[in-house]
Amino acid sequence: MRLSLKPLKPPAAATLRRFSADPHGTPPADPSCPISETLSLLQTSDPISWPANSTLADLLSSLSPPSVLKITRQLPGSQNALQFFEYLKSSPHLSDSAPFAFQAVLELVMRENPNSPGKLYELFAMAKEQNTPLSVNAGTLLIMCFSNANMLEEMVMVLDAIDTQVRNTHVVNLVVFGLFNLGRFPAALKLVDKMLQPGASNPPNGRTLRIVFSSILGKKHRGGDLGDEEIYDLFLRFSENGLCLGGYWLTHMISRFCRNGNCDTAWNALQKAMNSGSVVEVFPCNFLLSRLGQQRDYTRMNLLMNEMKEKGITPTVVTYGIMIKNLCKIRRLDEALEVLEKMRDGEAGIEPDIVIYNTLIDGLCKVGRQEDGLRLMETMRSSETKCEPNTVTYNCLIDGFCKVGDIDMGRELFEQMSNLDEGVNIISLNAMLGGMCRVGRVSSAMELFSRMREKGLEGNTVTYTALITAFCGANNIEKAMDLFDEMKENGCTPDAIIYYTLISGFTRAGRMNDAMEIKSKMEEAGFSLDIIGYNIMIGGFCRKNKIGNASELLTEMEIAGLNPDRVTYNTLISYFCDKGDFKHAQKVMKKMVDDGLSPTVVTYGALIQGYCMKGSLSAAMRLFTDMKSTSKVPPNTVIYNILIDSHCKEDNVEGALSLMDEMRDHGVKLNTTTYNALFKGLQQRNWSKKALQLMKQMSKQECMPDYVTMEILTEWLSAAGETEKLKEFVRSYRASNLTV
Repeated sequence: MRLSLKPLKPPAAATLRRFSADPHGTPPADPSCPISETLSLLQTSDPISWPANSTLADLLSSLSPPSVLKITRQLPGSQNALQFFEYLKSSPHLSDSAPFAFQAVLELVMRENPNSPGKLYELFAMAKEQNTPLSVNAGTLLIMCFSNANMLEEMVMVLDAIDTQVRNTHVVNLVVFGLFNLGRFPAALKLVDKMLQPGASNPPNGRTLRIVFSSILGKKHRGGDLGDEEIYDLFLRFSENGLCLGGYWLTHMISRFCRNGNCDTAWNALQKAMNSGSVVEVFPCNFLLSRLGQQRDYTRMNLLMNEMKEKGITPTVVTYGIMIKNLCKIRRLDEALEVLEKMRDGEAGIEPDIVIYNTLIDGLCKVGRQEDGLRLMETMRSSETKCEPNTVTYNCLIDGFCKVGDIDMGRELFEQMSNLDEGVNIISLNAMLGGMCRVGRVSSAMELFSRMREKGLEGNTVTYTALITAFCGANNIEKAMDLFDEMKENGCTPDAIIYYTLISGFTRAGRMNDAMEIKSKMEEAGFSLDIIGYNIMIGGFCRKNKIGNASELLTEMEIAGLNPDRVTYNTLISYFCDKGDFKHAQKVMKKMVDDGLSPTVVTYGALIQGYCMKGSLSAAMRLFTDMKSTSKVPPNTVIYNILIDSHCKEDNVEGALSLMDEMRDHGVKLNTTTYNALFKGLQQRNWSKKALQLMKQMSKQECMPDYVTMEILTEWLSAAGETEKLKEFVRSYRASNLTV
């Protein structure tokens, strides 16, 4: 079945001349020339008389096939030319010239009927039926026309009709191009596969290579259904035929492999191209370097840079920028600075640009080398670099200094930045405000914010988040809420972080009704609490002794598909232990274990502290023993301190000292709280000798006494006549401000 036809594009005059023996057209006729004689005879006689005309036959017998082509082209029309072709075909001694006459017939038909590919197909079918061999030029003409008309089957039929002895790579390329152009990838690739076979009669050439890769990599085709490995296999097969991809399409292929994450394939392809003598530009190298950097494959990055140098591929400023960026990413700043020095010293012959300087300054600031970043900015300002700092430069430095708490230097840079043509922007403002808020200079931050708004620089969500967080941290919830309302009025949409910050602030302040109101607003805005948010609010209700509200939140959380975590269970266990309700505390702990969550040191600590607070030291010790023997959670300093304090309060100093020895044996660190509890117990027994031993031990461990320590020891040891020992103990802490 014939495919649907499109209007045929008329061939250009240059295209038709390609198939002529004389590329400049036919010269004026010479009456004495056999060609002119033959042409005159054909034009003045009836075609019916041609077979009986011996003069015509003799003239034609003396002419070469290309001369016959010229004659046929000059006949009055395609019908006349067709009659001449049939005459030649029927004359055995003239039939060798018939294919050339047929080519001229096709050319004349195309001139007369530029939009009728069907007529050409009829002529082709007729010639095929008559076993007229197609010349390469005639076949080429038909293939081009059928390709333009989307007549794919006919195009392939023409290729098959050309004798393999005269068929060449050029005509096969035309078919391959036509198939690719019309989206027939499997058929095109099948034909290419034949060309790539060893000993193929029509091996590929450079034109084949360009057709294939422009088709599978170009935007129009996007590779059809070919995967990266299939494309790479084609690349290798062409290379085996001495045709290695280079230039634009090599760059395109390497970039595709890199974008798809096939870094190894890209590496192998580039290595093949570089070692084959193909023209490899710097662009595919840059793509691969960038991808290797994303994968942190710095070994191959350095190897590729060395290979580029060996192959004479000159790096660009982008190449060096990629290297510097990735060295900064892994905090190898000294090596990144060495690359900069190579560029500036002229070894590379490339001037660093503003992007490279900013990348380095940002990297230096991120590793705490703000002063080095500042010096690099001064280098930029020098007359040699001709690279003025911009807003990005200042933003990096301001953020860097503010993050290490050097607000004054950040403020100085902020003021310098305001003198630039671009002035300060929201990024620099947020960096400055964030730094101020982190060191507690919230009032100064608000003053700066107000001043900048007067200059027309409005805050965004990040700005308000920093200020709201700071005021919540300072327990100034009212001001935080004022800012929250202000940001909404100014068109800034609050994000989940701001809602969480306000909920946490209200919860810490014990204002659970306000926290619930913010939760409702948060849900109206399309956000929902996560497990952390629920735990914060459940803990807040527990501290307010509103276990009913906490239970409601727990139910709501489970309906939302969030399972309680260890923090949830520990919060509830702590609540019940504080109330002395150990029955419910143990029930919650059992539920925790049933849910696959092992009790933590916080879980045991809550229960042990609860038992101790209610005077059930024996129960606390049983749980402590169980914790050591059956659980995988070793007791920590906090748990030992709870038990030591309880033993001392019950005047069981021996038991407390035994626990202290156990701490040392198990590598659990004693702290000031441990010693204070023991000093109280020893004071009750008036065991000053043991107290003095512990004081030496405390000094040896560099455990700093606090005001509680000194209050206990000063009153007790002074009365016991051990003032000198006490003074010696105090002098051992030179860094402390303690006095007797």
